[in-house]
Amino acid sequence: MNDMGPIIENAALNQISYGLFVLSTWAGGKDNACIVNTVCQVTSNPRVITVAVNRDNYTRDLILKSRVFNVSILSEEAPFSLFQDFGFRSGRDCEKFADREDVARSANGLYYLTKYANAYLSARVLSVTELSTHTLFTAEVIAARKLSDVPRA
Repeated sequence: MNDMGPIIENAALNQISYGLFVLSTWAGGKDNACIVNTVCQVTSNPRVITVAVNRDNYTRDLILKSRVFNVSILSEEAPFSLFQDFGFRSGRDCEKFADREDVARSANGLYYLTKYANAYLSARVLSVTELSTHTLFTAEVIAARKLSDVPRA
């Protein structure tokens, strides 16, 4: 499943808030991702979101370098193995999407989950705010697609 181009579907944006999301990016020759639990839309024109990522997380370091990321909005059918891959396994020495068959590349060239996501967003970082334990990324949504009608996690 590949994108035909940057399309923004409001149905995909309606899936964000508090839940479970796979945040993915690429930098330094590695694809990487982690689990986050809050994505917020702050404005609707332009469509701007925020994502908070733990400052000790390697995916956060890669987003600082690449300045782009994807958010896969997990469905309630997501298996525990996703949490092992993206929540508990170190990302410093591996490409987390390397052997996965349930991924596709979006318009910005980054991977997103297809099988266990009901939507995804692609975003470009506008600003970075360092907080005590997290980094807050404010980003413009450049693509948003709804993938399934299965309820989100």
